[in-house]
Order: sequence, then structure tokens, then C-alpha cells
Amino acid sequence: MKSFVIKAAVVAVSTLLATNAAYAWNEGGGEQDAALHLEPDLENGMEVYEVCSACHLPEGWGQTEGTFPQLAGQHRSVLIKQLADIRARNRDNPTMYPFALPEAIGDAQALADVVAYIEKLPMNPNWGKGPWGPGTPEYAEGEKLFKENCVKCHGPTGMGDPEKFYPRINGQHYKYMLRQFEWIRDGKRRNANPEMVKQIQGFTDKEMQMVINYVSHQPVPEEDLAPSADWTNPDFE
Repeated sequence: MKSFVIKAAVVAVSTLLATNAAYAWNEGGGEQDAALHLEPDLENGMEVYEVCSACHLPEGWGQTEGTFPQLAGQHRSVLIKQLADIRARNRDNPTMYPFALPEAIGDAQALADVVAYIEKLPMNPNWGKGPWGPGTPEYAEGEKLFKENCVKCHGPTGMGDPEKFYPRINGQHYKYMLRQFEWIRDGKRRNANPEMVKQIQGFTDKEMQMVINYVSHQPVPEEDLAPSADWTNPDFE
């Protein structure tokens, strides 16, 4: 009887955790839905982005060593979802709380404005890449892992799917992606897609490093890139 009670409790807790994970993935609150359907004002988006530029840089490129992600070129829907999740406390990011809350940047209209501005920024052509280039065994193993586990959602070159809130991961900094992958695998990112959590939960640390390394070396369409790594955002000159 005692064993049955313990098993029942484990099942109940597991169900609750799965439900919470699904809620965090599927629910961005009414603000998310509102922002997705509002007509963005790019001029206001530029003004709102000034708050973000202190960490993510005026160009939206973040830091190649991974402290801050590259936001430039990311899908509008993905940016809205992540900001709405942070504001709704569905994603833990204490560093961003003071800058993402309504009192700092405004309401749903401000979200629509700022993400539309970010999405159009050209990406860093010299983003942070992993240590193993094409031709190495680690790169080849990473490619295999990617095709077996990631390509269905993120696409063959990591472009993602804006309709399903799957982020583009090509052009993103290796160390930032590595940290996020680890947090998702280990249950530290509460708004992660439960399907991804399930897909990668068996990855070892080395497998994680190899697959993210492969992603970090995937090409970004030339039209999405800034003309050079020395490009500066003229809106903030």
C-alpha cells in the first residue's frame, strides 16, 4: 500500500510539472496575443530599444562570448513570446526584469514596436562560433545529432519557424546557445517547449557541445547580415 501511494505521488508530481511546462510554453498571456496583432511603430520601437541597447548593443548583436544573445534578425513572434514570458514571470531572467517590465518600456504596443525594430536589424557577420570547424569529428557528430533531433523544428540551416515560435538559431552565439540548451535539458528554463525538453533530455554534455557547435557554424543568408563586422547602427550615432 505504501509503495502504491509513493508511486501515485510521483505520477501526480510528474503530471503537474508537465502541465506547468505546457502552460509556460503555450501561454504568453493576453499581452502576447495583443502584441502579435498590433501594427508596429518602428520609430517608437527605436526609442524603446534604447533601453535594450545597453546590454544587447545598438546593433542588437549581443556579446560573442555569450553573455547576451544576438537579437538582430530574430523572428518577431519569437521575440514577442520571450518578452511576454519574462514579463509574465513564465521565464526566469532577473537581469532583464527591470528593463522588460511595462514601467520600463511600456505596454503591448511597445512590445510590438520594439521587436519589429529588432527583427529588421542586420545580423553580426562575425558571431561567436564553437571550437570545432567543418572536417573535424566533433563537427560531423554534431551534424548527425542535429539532423536526428533538431531539424524538424529548427529547419536544415537553423532558420526556425515563426508561426510555431521556433527561434532561428543560425547566427546565434555558440556560448549563449550552449547555456540555453543546458538549462532546457536540465529543467531550468521554465518556458521551454516540452517537446524539446523530451527530445534532448538524454544528451550528454559532450553531445550538447557538439550539436550546438554544428549549429553555430551554419551559414546565415547574406541579405540578413550587416556589410561588415565594423557596421554601426546609424540610428544611434
